[in-house]
Amino acid sequence: MRASTARLMNSPVRLADLVFPQTHRLIHRTRLAFIHFDNLLSFAKRDRDGRVDGYISAYLPDECLLLFFRKGEAVNAASLHTAGRQVITIGEGLRRMRTEMERGELAYCQAPMEQLAWMYQCCAAPAQPHFVDPHQPAALFPALQAEHVTGVLELISTGRVSYLHVEDGHYAGGYFCDKPEAMSVPKYVESLFQPGPDGAAPLLAAAVAPAVSDLPAQAPAALVNTYRELYWRIVDAVELEFPGEAKKRAQKVCGAMAGTHKALALLSVPRGGETPDSVVQPEELPVALGGWALQLLEGLEVMMPGTASKVLKDATKEHRYVLQAAGFYGRMPWPVPW
Repeated sequence: MRASTARLMNSPVRLADLVFPQTHRLIHRTRLAFIHFDNLLSFAKRDRDGRVDGYISAYLPDECLLLFFRKGEAVNAASLHTAGRQVITIGEGLRRMRTEMERGELAYCQAPMEQLAWMYQCCAAPAQPHFVDPHQPAALFPALQAEHVTGVLELISTGRVSYLHVEDGHYAGGYFCDKPEAMSVPKYVESLFQPGPDGAAPLLAAAVAPAVSDLPAQAPAALVNTYRELYWRIVDAVELEFPGEAKKRAQKVCGAMAGTHKALALLSVPRGGETPDSVVQPEELPVALGGWALQLLEGLEVMMPGTASKVLKDATKEHRYVLQAAGFYGRMPWPVPW
């Protein structure tokens, strides 16, 4: 199978050549057609050897997908492609992999959580390009110091990706692709600038992203669907109290708050409709639902006191423990008797 020639945006680096730092390769790079995704995800969740921090890198014709794991659980996903980088939903990432089973490849590697956070941040920020002269390796760190760079420098040399933490231009740690243990960091960085066997200069690309310490988790589809169902149960409960008014009021409040709570775009999708491809974090869901419910029910409570508590009780009783744990009821000014 011929490797794709697609290149990472604003760089000469081929997406198919990208190799990221790792502490252990659980699955060496192999054809997607040889991988059983359900077994792989099940292994990562349930087997003691699979409950590790790590990532899957999937090489598709026009992009490189990254699926991030925390203790074996898939928590986020991102895409590097010819037009840039972006965070995507886990479900969308798996769908794209399954679509390209015949042409794609996959590697599954273990890595420290801090490195995974940096890898994610370089796609979420996204990283800002930084000029590197391939003929002057000694000028890299003086240039960083002169510019007072702070953050994570992603340095790619002919596909090998390394991450250097820089504080005010000074090196403060990092993760390096296939660096021998005995080799010092300056020597390894210098080796990234060495010509290849054919004498050609290495294909270099560099970018800077903010340094973060933890990898955020996106809300799984099942949790999104739970809050989406709660949204419509509240609408149904309001409809019983004020027939013919609930949907119009709900849509009006949702439209006014969409800019503040992007999760409402997912929750307000009609029943039976396909959920849009949007990434939200778990803590955003109860905040968005609570803010919307508060605005919706305040007007009704003025017209008919006691309605808000009744609506909340009838609509959310089956999921009250989930909502209590998320602090949903604490955002409501009305007590809900159980």
